[in-house]
Amino acid sequence: MDVIKVVPRGYCKGVVRAIRMAIQCAQDYPQKRITILGMLVHNQYVIEALKSYHIETIEDSNKTREELLDDISDGVVIFTAHGISDQAKEKARQKGLICVDASCPDVLKTRRIINDRLHQGYEIIYIGKAKHPEAEAICSLSERIHFMSVNDDIPKNLPSLLFVTNQTTMSQYELRSLFERIRIQYPNAQFSEEICPATRVRQTAVAQLKDQNIDCLYVVGDRSSNNSHRLAEIGKAIHIPNVYLIDDVNDMKPEQLNGVQRIAITAGASTPSYLSDQVIEYLENYETKKERPKINIADLLRGII
Repeated sequence: MDVIKVVPRGYCKGVVRAIRMAIQCAQDYPQKRITILGMLVHNQYVIEALKSYHIETIEDSNKTREELLDDISDGVVIFTAHGISDQAKEKARQKGLICVDASCPDVLKTRRIINDRLHQGYEIIYIGKAKHPEAEAICSLSERIHFMSVNDDIPKNLPSLLFVTNQTTMSQYELRSLFERIRIQYPNAQFSEEICPATRVRQTAVAQLKDQNIDCLYVVGDRSSNNSHRLAEIGKAIHIPNVYLIDDVNDMKPEQLNGVQRIAITAGASTPSYLSDQVIEYLENYETKKERPKINIADLLRGII
């Protein structure tokens, strides 16, 4: 069995930055309660690893970040890498919380671009994933931002002064097609593809597996990770016969490897390298050693701290 290690894969700089900020926060405020407002990055294992630093996470997919603040009464609140609304920031300050903003610089860049266009009088079409915290924070900026998922109809009757952009973790290939559809309806619209560099290079690396006779692709990533889902979708789009999104090595099933000659492994931008390394180790020794490596939570942040 040939094992193809897709490069790059795993952690991006924004994720590393957010995790380091959280750990630094635990060192700076050892006597205070520290709570992350939502998942710091979209990987449950990272959330578990941060518990060893006495950093707790509150998450509820049915609540906005602003609503989640009702459950934090004191101490430090960490805003996640996905960005945060001005309203939630202000509410946290009014509650007397110490605020630490771990928003990814690429997310903040998109936010600045949108704010500039709003100040110039544009209406905005923002393409993203419904209920995603990045989209939630952006759409809170103005009523002139019209949210659209990839499966939604294009908003109608918008003015000619129109700007179209997107969440940073969308599929670049899906987005290009969608931009073309919008351009037909709004030929004078301005477009700015704001997929972050880390997402783009990881997607391109998977797309380049086309015509390499890959029988199977494993994407190591949390089910809540939008960028991990996009990597799996690209694998399917280039007709890799078997594509699996897995949390860790324990999600792999022997029947998935029957008859497989060439197998590729990648990982979402919020996936610890430790987890994808275990998958690679297991596959490279599959013919002689069927035992799966054990997951040690204490090793999950290896290479970051």
